[in-house]
Amino acid sequence: MNQYSLWRYILILFLIIFGAIFAAPNLYGTDPAIQIQPKNGQAVSADTVFQIEKTLAAQNIPDLAVTQQPTGLLIRFKSSEDQLKALSYIQAELNEGYSVAINLAPKTPHWLRALGAEPMKLGLDLRGGIHLLYRVDTSAMLKERLASDINSMSETLQTAQIRYANISVLPGDNKNAAGAIEIAFRTAQDRDHALSLLQGNNIYADYQFSSSQSNNQYLITANFTQQAAVTLDEQAVTQNLTTLRNRVNELGVSEPVIQQQGKNQISVDLPGIQDTARAKEIIGKVATLRFQLVDTKNDPATAASSGIVPFGDVLYQYEGQPYLLKSDVVLHGKSILNAATITGDDGRPAVNVRSSGSEVSRFNQITAENVGKPMATVYVETKAVQQIVDGKIVISERQFPKVINIATIISALGNSFQISGLESNYAAKNLALLLRSGAYSAPIAIISENTVGPSLGKDNIRAGRLACEMGLLFVALFMLFYYRLFGLVSDIALSLNVVFIVAIMSLLGATLTLPGIAAIVLTVGMAVDGNVLIYERIREELRNGASVQASIFAGYERAFITIVDANVTTLIVAIILFALGTGAVQGFAITLIIGLMTSMVTAIFFTRAAINLIYGKKRAAKLSIGMRA
Repeated sequence: MNQYSLWRYILILFLIIFGAIFAAPNLYGTDPAIQIQPKNGQAVSADTVFQIEKTLAAQNIPDLAVTQQPTGLLIRFKSSEDQLKALSYIQAELNEGYSVAINLAPKTPHWLRALGAEPMKLGLDLRGGIHLLYRVDTSAMLKERLASDINSMSETLQTAQIRYANISVLPGDNKNAAGAIEIAFRTAQDRDHALSLLQGNNIYADYQFSSSQSNNQYLITANFTQQAAVTLDEQAVTQNLTTLRNRVNELGVSEPVIQQQGKNQISVDLPGIQDTARAKEIIGKVATLRFQLVDTKNDPATAASSGIVPFGDVLYQYEGQPYLLKSDVVLHGKSILNAATITGDDGRPAVNVRSSGSEVSRFNQITAENVGKPMATVYVETKAVQQIVDGKIVISERQFPKVINIATIISALGNSFQISGLESNYAAKNLALLLRSGAYSAPIAIISENTVGPSLGKDNIRAGRLACEMGLLFVALFMLFYYRLFGLVSDIALSLNVVFIVAIMSLLGATLTLPGIAAIVLTVGMAVDGNVLIYERIREELRNGASVQASIFAGYERAFITIVDANVTTLIVAIILFALGTGAVQGFAITLIIGLMTSMVTAIFFTRAAINLIYGKKRAAKLSIGMRA
């Protein structure tokens, strides 16, 4: 009645060994380390390894080990101080073809790593680092699209020799944040001809055109279609996610977590990072580059003094002098493929740029048509500005364009060209980094920031471990006191449950957070619920006069459905939390899900296997199941 076949005991033994092996790496800790990876995907050469070791020796920085990996190099250090000191020298020694990142390298023995056993990843609250929450201003991207298309529509009408009185961008409102393009005509015939032309052009397929009449003017209004606005919003967030990942890679941060939250928010977790100011500077700087021709026909001094800027021009200052630039952008930053710092022909820092994409052919054509004329390089930085509107803090973006270079076009420019005249090596490196990682398709602004220091992370780990140990101890003592031998079996199963949770999370590569530790503590308390139901059922059967063997059998069989029902309902809630929650809520939910499944296995099958071993072949007259048995 209460006996398991041999294969079940072998399976249980296998699961115990399996859990112990995959949970074991978490006992060994980590070393501060630096990870070096060539950006071309090749292995680090022996000369580079020798160069790094020579640099560390010259600076008296001791290292524990230098390990060659298939995709790079791992250098371990005794302390975080040595790690940070070495980071600066290694970054200075290596060129921009390498990604240099700080990391925590597990001290897992080789034989465990050979079996595929790795420790759990630690979340931001346990490892330390920085959490940033950004809001993507998709309306700004739509406005930029309008500004670009208004020039295109003007050229289309001029090419077709259709006269118009005025073309402008209407300001946005609550219903249409981006605004719209309005074109005014003097005759209905011109308007209808233009309407037919624009509607039939696939370039403007994202617009919905409407016609009207006002004050003897015949108008065409172009609004984004609802589908186009939604698609452009989604593209903006997706492209910004990619750009953020590229910038984080340039920073050299290991195991970052970058994910979308809601409709237009992006969450960035940078565990282990210690230079938070540098991280915010590179990640948060919404910088892009654009190339615009200089207007040589109109006088910039007159425009600056009168305040009247010719149509199609923008007034800028460069080296203390006014310049008129044509508003039409010849090349955008999104077309830039790669950028590297070099020394220019004048001996000053410069950036060599390689470009690709659909704009390059137009860029080549326009520069060919304007050989001998000046072209400006405009560096545009978007910053978040906080304002109080109706008693509430509203975050808006403001662009700060700056002309960083004006040079004469010597020949047609194509896939490769230089930006010279930069202020310093630091400015050149920063510009090259931002260009390599890409420009944001829409401005972003920090709406939430949270920094966790390494010491606080260690304190959280210590407090979490203490909570788990205390919870496990008190539950174990209660079960042992109340259910005697059966309670001891539950305590062993409870310990195995924690081992299995850690093993499965390590195997899945799940991230352990502080809420995750809370879920483990909660699971410890919930795990014994199943055993309490079983043991109380056994007691009830004994009081009703059933035999020892019949009571054990009935206790496990009749309590099984109740235990499963209780855990399944909690499991459903945990799955919903994981699906709809973010960050800390997901960390709690995934640990709870794993804990619920392992607790059912240990509470029902492991304890029954142990009880069957103890009482299965005996004709015991009494069970050691507590005072009231």
